[in-house]
Amino acid sequence: MDTLCDVNRNITRTRHFTVPLSATRRGARLARLLAVEQLRQWGLPLDPARLVVAELAANAALHGHVSGRGFRLDLSVTASGALRIEVTDTRGECLPVRGPKAIAESGYGLLLVEELADRWGVSSGPVPCKTVWAEIDRVCDQ
Repeated sequence: MDTLCDVNRNITRTRHFTVPLSATRRGARLARLLAVEQLRQWGLPLDPARLVVAELAANAALHGHVSGRGFRLDLSVTASGALRIEVTDTRGECLPVRGPKAIAESGYGLLLVEELADRWGVSSGPVPCKTVWAEIDRVCDQ
């Protein structure tokens, strides 16, 4: 499994957008709306990215909420033309679960991400944060 340093070394960002948001339902909704607007500005397809952003942002607001702290949405397009979506929150100890246990504990959201994205995962740090990320291949020609 790649470390965060390995992933960062392999990514060359040609387009990048980042915004801090409140860890609330309103912040999660705003993340989706801002992502849609940014994708439109870049001339990229809205789906499935907006669904992935909506799920990751909702999870950050629900499971990553710490009073007085928000989450951050990052969108970038890599040199290979993949869209990378990252949502960073301040609950590094609360990692998402893969597989059947995930359904039993919290629902189907990450299964949706797994189906829509080409890859997804979680990176720990810097303390107390974690970043849940997803990549969608070939969203644009580079």
